[in-house]
Amino acid sequence: MKVTTLGAAKEVGRSAFLINSNNTNILLDYGVLLKREPVFPIHVKPKEIDAVVITHAHLDHSGFVPFLFLNTDSKVKALATLPTFELSQLLIQDMIKISGFYLPFEYPDLMNMLNHSINLDYRSKFGIRDVNITLFESGHVLGGSTVIVEAEGKRIFYTGDINTRGSKVLRPADLDVGEIDLLIIESTYSQAEQVPRDQSEKELVKHAVEVVERKGILFIPAFSVERAQEIACVLKAYDFPYKIAMDGMALKANQIMLKHPKFLRDPGVFKRSIEEVQSITSWDRRKRVIKEPGVIISPAGMLVGGSGVFYLQELSKNELNSIALVSYQGEGTPGRLLLDKRQVTFGGNTIKCLAEINRFEFSGHNSRKELFEILDKVKGNPSVLTVHGDNIACTKFAEEINEKYGFKAHAPDAAEVMTV
Repeated sequence: MKVTTLGAAKEVGRSAFLINSNNTNILLDYGVLLKREPVFPIHVKPKEIDAVVITHAHLDHSGFVPFLFLNTDSKVKALATLPTFELSQLLIQDMIKISGFYLPFEYPDLMNMLNHSINLDYRSKFGIRDVNITLFESGHVLGGSTVIVEAEGKRIFYTGDINTRGSKVLRPADLDVGEIDLLIIESTYSQAEQVPRDQSEKELVKHAVEVVERKGILFIPAFSVERAQEIACVLKAYDFPYKIAMDGMALKANQIMLKHPKFLRDPGVFKRSIEEVQSITSWDRRKRVIKEPGVIISPAGMLVGGSGVFYLQELSKNELNSIALVSYQGEGTPGRLLLDKRQVTFGGNTIKCLAEINRFEFSGHNSRKELFEILDKVKGNPSVLTVHGDNIACTKFAEEINEKYGFKAHAPDAAEVMTV
């Protein structure tokens, strides 16, 4: 098998890997890197692709897949779990609305992708000519998967984004994948230990209580898929006694997630947590909710758009309020500006944020220690590609894997080809 790295090479974003075996071509993810103008993975000819596997709905993994379906009689099969397709549709539709002319595809191409979709279950083998694909639970996002690709007597394990500790919403990743010949592993936090999850949870809940009891509002900008729901479940788990409201695209994600109880860690707890949250669905309710103490959860996680922009502008004017950042804040985003400089920009003006600002770690990715735990459990003597991290995270991780396990590990460049 030949493996070509088309994206996520020493960077976080536009994940894409091309697997070739005896003239069968399979893409593992085909995502975008969202900047002012989206950055796409290396081009492939759709007519030469047999299938694309979408590991999960986040746009850096799913966002460029509709490009493969510009032709209505495309022969490409799109493979993923059903929740991944439904959440991908939600996020890609929103990206089309926001990014418009920057994208080389439109809404009908997204629909064409869904018309070519095949829903896979975990641990269920799917064959494309002489190549077999099996998805395993990743613990990262609802319906999210890791992938085993088997052909020519060889096995590739692609982690996509992985979380082996699970969360309030999801079970931990399933690592029982057997012997492998190549491991393509994310490196996002390979050089960092995150704050233990239970510590982050307790600190957030304690802070939320303090803010509401001083008659303030705690605004939590959160990614609409997974993070917003996770925060609601955390507050519920610790018996947070005050009002929680949720707004924006997270409400649509709630409905999709409620439809798929078998993918949830505890469907009953999830349902109760979401049902007890107030849904904000109109401007009238938005204007009312900012007048009473409580918690408001709303996208966008990096404050680049959505109803979160309204809450930021209104709630940043009062020092009794607080803003809790629980999502990754990319370079050049309004969230990063807020975190680094305490500044809010709107209507062409930049003002100082008077509200308190705190950051709480709630990543859906493995920390350094947990990434090494994956390697501890690896069966076989695989080569390793370290991807989906910045330059240092990928290259240093590869060096450490070489040294510690004796596996031949390497941080690939974009367009690099290796043979398994």
